[in-house]
Amino acid sequence: MFGSFNVVCVTPAGRRRYMQYLIPQVLSSDLVDRYDIWINTMNKEDILFFRLLSEKCNKIHLVYQPDNLINGNLSINAFWRLCSEKDTIYIRLDDDIVWLEPNFFSKMLQFRVDNPSYFMIAPLVINNSLSTYLLQVCEKIKLNKYYSASCMHPILWKDPHFALQLHEWFFYRYLKTNKYESLYCGSYPIAMTRFSINSLCWFGNQIDQIGDVNGDEEEYISVKRPTELGLCNCIVGDVIISHFAFYTQRKVLDSAHILEKYGDYLHDKWQRNESMTSLESIMQNTKRYVIEHPEEVKELDIPYKKCQSKSFLSRIENRIMNKITFSSSKFIIE
Repeated sequence: MFGSFNVVCVTPAGRRRYMQYLIPQVLSSDLVDRYDIWINTMNKEDILFFRLLSEKCNKIHLVYQPDNLINGNLSINAFWRLCSEKDTIYIRLDDDIVWLEPNFFSKMLQFRVDNPSYFMIAPLVINNSLSTYLLQVCEKIKLNKYYSASCMHPILWKDPHFALQLHEWFFYRYLKTNKYESLYCGSYPIAMTRFSINSLCWFGNQIDQIGDVNGDEEEYISVKRPTELGLCNCIVGDVIISHFAFYTQRKVLDSAHILEKYGDYLHDKWQRNESMTSLESIMQNTKRYVIEHPEEVKELDIPYKKCQSKSFLSRIENRIMNKITFSSSKFIIE
């Protein structure tokens, strides 16, 4: 609870390799009343992982795709219609958010309550193109040249070598040294501008205002619908989280073991807290159970009857991406 509001965190799921780090950070917050995991996958191992966790953790509630159709990011839109509870604040986190600042929930909720006129609010996200742009303009990071504000910028969003440098810059200079607060930028209203919705916060009674989310949910939520309503979104630059990777970045970040570095950092922190140690143990034991019981995975009943195959254009795009080579320039000066 936060004041008179119930608090529901939601995550489109998902991949257990990432969520083993996110879930304990969500469940440990006394402000979060319920954690809705949106089952947007056909992967049996992941589904079993989430089912087992829901049996062990009372806060976790599994939510299945209401149209009985899984189509990657394009089937997430249907979940929005289930986020309409009155007197409730929703906080969305992508499944590959790997770190939340300790006061993330209290600060986001307070800003949401204090600023009800914004359509959506979002934190400052490490590895998010517009957040990086904001860090650049606020002189929190010095890049090798000026990069423009664009949700899908070829460097700030797409380039894996930039993402690697950005994570290492943040991880070693600001996270491990506990100096991340020096990156705070204040709040920045934005309008008619698309941004990657790695994290969002809204009121449940906004669902009529939000309307039916169709097609590309990111375009609809960040640009189309607020523009139709004449409303602004806002980046809350005094709240920081870290997002692992966009699909163009994963191969390079995995080869540099960035995810494991965050995992080791969290493990060391959690060892000093009994409740966090217990949550981490639940994650690891559940992961291990899934690995050690392939027969149970094989027999698992998938809750969906349909899986939309990738479109021709999507397959072509993936082939092109696999052939693209990125520059390994030094993008970050300091």
